[in-house]
Amino acid sequence: MARPGMDRYLARMNAPVAVPKPRKPDWIRVKAPTSEAYHSTRRLMRDLNLATVCEEAACPNIGECWTKKHATVMILGDTCTRACAFCNVKTGMPRAVDPLEPEHVATAAAELGLEHIVVTSVDRDDLPDGGASQFVKVIKALRKRTPSTTIEILTPDFRNKSEAAVEAIVDAGPDVYNHNLETVPRLYPTIRPGARYYASLRLLEGVKRKAPQIFTKSGVMVGLGEQRLEVHQVMDDMRSARVDFLTMGQYLQPTPRHAKVAEFVTPQAFDAYGAIARAKGFLLVAASPLTRSSYHAGDDFRKMQEARAAQLDRSNG
Repeated sequence: MARPGMDRYLARMNAPVAVPKPRKPDWIRVKAPTSEAYHSTRRLMRDLNLATVCEEAACPNIGECWTKKHATVMILGDTCTRACAFCNVKTGMPRAVDPLEPEHVATAAAELGLEHIVVTSVDRDDLPDGGASQFVKVIKALRKRTPSTTIEILTPDFRNKSEAAVEAIVDAGPDVYNHNLETVPRLYPTIRPGARYYASLRLLEGVKRKAPQIFTKSGVMVGLGEQRLEVHQVMDDMRSARVDFLTMGQYLQPTPRHAKVAEFVTPQAFDAYGAIARAKGFLLVAASPLTRSSYHAGDDFRKMQEARAAQLDRSNG
């Protein structure tokens, strides 16, 4: 005998329970991008066949930055050879390196009228030099096409080839060398399994040893389950490597298959982290829920220059 009402009831009772996604607090909500300047920047990137970390990593600040015609170009394609638990960039076998990419990056910088550009990349463990030579070519193309543009690079760790890679890139003369530690060492096996914390520290230390005049920069995400004292230790490790600029921001889960957010860190806690970092001697600190590696990078570069000049004045006085 058919029991449609009972069957529907049992189906509802046996259905999997939907676990509500944690709501983002008000302090990290942003408006969807709608401005014409945003769409203009997007069209330019597509016309030049360039990827941006703004899009690939689902950055929450893309609307603000692209409206101001600021974009972080991601070279060496849009496919990474690693699969970090926090990152939204797709993983797989990358395409061949585009020989026109350096000129396209320089064209984008010229057309956007950039005073400061940030260039990053996917991990390319498939390449003999990890992609270092492409960074060098991009820096040279920018110096030739837009010589007044200051250049910030955000590199991967160049696993097992970092010494030669860093030497080649530093010789090309970027203004800022950024390499992110991302999280505390305890969380590396689950959050950044393809990398090694102390190898990343040695990379940053090597940049400063080879070229003290280049600003060094590194960033960490919070909200992944780290402890406060672990974050303080990361700060100490960075200062031991003579890192100039620390960035700290809230981790946001890009998709359900990525690492879950353990905590939404409050703006007040970020302020406390920032105060401690400044007391430890960083030249510049940016710590807020929406801070990302290249957020306000041009303004921050000028602040670093001013802070270094003030530091030199004090030491000479």
